[in-house]
Amino acid sequence: MIDALLRAAGELPPESTQQAIGYPSLFLLVALGALVPVVPTGAIVSSAAVVAFHQTAPSALLFVFLVSASAALLGDVALYWLGQRGVRSRNGSRWLAVLRGRAAPDRLAQAQEKLAAHQVSVLVLSRLIPAGRIPVMLACLLAEMPLRGFVRGDVPACLAWAATYGLIGILGGSLFPEPWQGVLAAVALTVLISLAPALWRRVRGAARRGDRSGSEHA
Repeated sequence: MIDALLRAAGELPPESTQQAIGYPSLFLLVALGALVPVVPTGAIVSSAAVVAFHQTAPSALLFVFLVSASAALLGDVALYWLGQRGVRSRNGSRWLAVLRGRAAPDRLAQAQEKLAAHQVSVLVLSRLIPAGRIPVMLACLLAEMPLRGFVRGDVPACLAWAATYGLIGILGGSLFPEPWQGVLAAVALTVLISLAPALWRRVRGAARRGDRSGSEHA
């Protein structure tokens, strides 16, 4: 029974069907995830890259990369444009409030300092660092960076992001013979990457509290 279920999970529809459904779905999910920052877009891109790795079409991985990067760019630009409307409005906007709510004050302060020092190049790193995109985007909005300047920095950021998570999918697809196994591995790796900064901050905070308590009792 278990073997039959595993075989069924490993079976995929024909490549033409995967491409006809997969690429539009990938574009919509990544664009939605960029616009509403709750969708795990990195895991989606890595999973799509795993499936593309096991296809016979040599251009499948290239299409995953191009679709993911363009969708991420579209979502970022739309979110930034909506945020600009909130900055210019006296009453703000719901989208600007969402961005403020998802950017911790300390992360926003760090993003503002880095933006002042490095300008547009900070945008490239912001998409590669888990939970780094929103604080940097909010810092750009508060600094009143024009939309054109934001797009100029966001294009290489989205290309680097799509390439990074595509490579994670390629790694997962190359390690396992079945696509579903590679998808599980890629998703697990992207989850670990997304949780790593939060875990590091907790460990560092616990170490600092331990140092303070030790100095107080000394």
